[in-house]
Amino acid sequence: MTFDPMAAAIDWLDAYREEDLDLIIAMYADDATVHCNCVGSTIVSGASKLRHYWMVRLRDHPASELLDLNPMENGVRISFATRLGAMSTLLSFNSNGRIVEQNFERSN
Repeated sequence: MTFDPMAAAIDWLDAYREEDLDLIIAMYADDATVHCNCVGSTIVSGASKLRHYWMVRLRDHPASELLDLNPMENGVRISFATRLGAMSTLLSFNSNGRIVEQNFERSN
């Protein structure tokens, strides 16, 4: 069975929309880094910081509908709606299919 990054990105958005913190955290590699340029600029790495980041994000910026999904050379860009408006994120995966880097930004 081969890893499908597009399907993994949809699974990530589904977990985000369902506010399933444990499933979201399980999707990240142990050494993952999240760059968030949504409101200010934040860089998060480490399991406990990642969990705290997601607890706040789920509370303050829940996701709703999928807006766009595109394969990229280094991962998948997925765009979706939140209370902040349209957001997009680039998800980069390791060979085990876990997220190693994520870059959030507000969409134009």
